[in-house]
Amino acid sequence: CFFVVCRSLEGLKTFSYLEELILDNNLLGNDLLLPRLPHLHTLTLNKNQISFQRNTCEILLDHLAEVVPSLQYLSLLGNIACPNELVCQEKDEDDYQRYRYFVLHKLTNLKFLDTRKVTRREREEALIRGAFMKVVKPK
Repeated sequence: CFFVVCRSLEGLKTFSYLEELILDNNLLGNDLLLPRLPHLHTLTLNKNQISFQRNTCEILLDHLAEVVPSLQYLSLLGNIACPNELVCQEKDEDDYQRYRYFVLHKLTNLKFLDTRKVTRREREEALIRGAFMKVVKPK
């Protein structure tokens, strides 16, 4: 186990059997491109620069669905894309729940998102309404 600040993820393609990847506290944004990692089940991207600007987060989630098909645990805490009322007073629990529905709509195999287990009800709601949950509420 070792920790480094990532400037490039180019070398990851040689680790095709990688199962867990922690990329917390880097400067990674929505342009993050991972190589195909078919065995990766855990990915943490906490405290990076991932946001919902101009549908780029949607592109990132689509990319993750394609290159990490075994992903079961994802954490995006501390990113702008993950609404947190403790960090931003303009966000509330409803914002966070909408975010969860949207992410679960895109990444249907997740068992945990951030620190919470995905419930059956959330999964059902994500299937029905998840695609529409990326809308930011007006100020």
